[in-house]
Amino acid sequence: MNRVFPPDRGATGRCLHDLATRMADAGWRVTVVADGPESRADARDGIALHRTGGGVPEGERPDARAYIESLCRLTGRALRLPRHDVVVTMTDPPMLALAGPMLAARHGAASLHWCQDLYPDLLPVLGVRMPSMLHRLAGRGMARSLRRHDGVIAIGRCMRDRIAAMGVMGERLSLLPNWPDPAIHPLPKEGGGFRSSLGVVDGDRRFLVAYSGTLGLAHPMDGVLEAAARLQDSDPGVLFLLTGEGRGFAAVEGEAQRRGLRNLRRLPWQPADRLAESLSAADLHLVTMHPAAEGMLVPSKLAGVQAAGRPCLFLGPRGSEAAARVAGCGLVVDPFDGAAIADAVRSYAADPMRCAAEGARAAGQSAVWTADRAATAFAAIAEGLLPAQRIPRTMMTRPLPHA
Repeated sequence: MNRVFPPDRGATGRCLHDLATRMADAGWRVTVVADGPESRADARDGIALHRTGGGVPEGERPDARAYIESLCRLTGRALRLPRHDVVVTMTDPPMLALAGPMLAARHGAASLHWCQDLYPDLLPVLGVRMPSMLHRLAGRGMARSLRRHDGVIAIGRCMRDRIAAMGVMGERLSLLPNWPDPAIHPLPKEGGGFRSSLGVVDGDRRFLVAYSGTLGLAHPMDGVLEAAARLQDSDPGVLFLLTGEGRGFAAVEGEAQRRGLRNLRRLPWQPADRLAESLSAADLHLVTMHPAAEGMLVPSKLAGVQAAGRPCLFLGPRGSEAAARVAGCGLVVDPFDGAAIADAVRSYAADPMRCAAEGARAAGQSAVWTADRAATAFAAIAEGLLPAQRIPRTMMTRPLPHA
């Protein structure tokens, strides 16, 4: 269960599709419940897809009311399905984990929560204000629900530790990081046309620093804007590119205009078939995360950056999962320290060999953990929740494909 599923936009939907198609290939009968017009509720790649008929228009971000309505729609649709063996809830909409144990009881199934974002703790970071008493009650409800799940999957070590502190027993808690989009791979930064669309022609030595993906309140950009202002006159060869969508872009564009930044460009969300080209066009990538979000999320865009074979400045907390993954193929910098960000960009721009070496290291690191490997691990977790008599004999006697 998840609010979005391709062709809907969203990193959680893409991860779900990657996983579901591979599990279907391995012999699982997979059902996906998602929002969207019922006309899209057809079988896709061996998956039984059920749409709720509701949702927000493409490209718009849902508000609190829309999330609550989505939670009700998804739960109601799942209640009407025939019996399943494992019920998997994700975290879009927030608090969907609350529905898992109830649905599992309805189906006589095991419940597995795949935690992409940890709610309600993350809500204040996203600018969602709640009365303190209501926030405490929601937190207690979430902790109680997670303890009732047969299994919980965290996508980062800091998230796993935070969930364990909520009382989830270690034998029920698994670590399974997200993986890069299988379509992303390193491409030469020149020759594809993407840089030329920005006015950077082949042979131009301008240094392109990119932010690509969703931009919300959990992704602070104050330090990036200050760095761009510092570099505008001293380092005219540096160009900042912001690509994607999200509520944060309007504020960033307004502040860039106020500062008179001439070294910052903005592009809309890029379709999946251009993602490898757009990510590979940059010399250096930025990934931001508010320090208060440590243990509550892992920026999904980092996996794509590394799959494209580019170094990264992680602008976030040093103790987070993302900071650990950047080691050896980028730097960790305080997201609010514009001077430090400018110095880091300047050092990379002056050292092409460093960019190439760290980019190659990032690509090698990314190749170790793929959608195929993740699907095999996820299937093993789900299979471990089933009584032996419910495991199809074909699954017991043959290895999963894509291993």
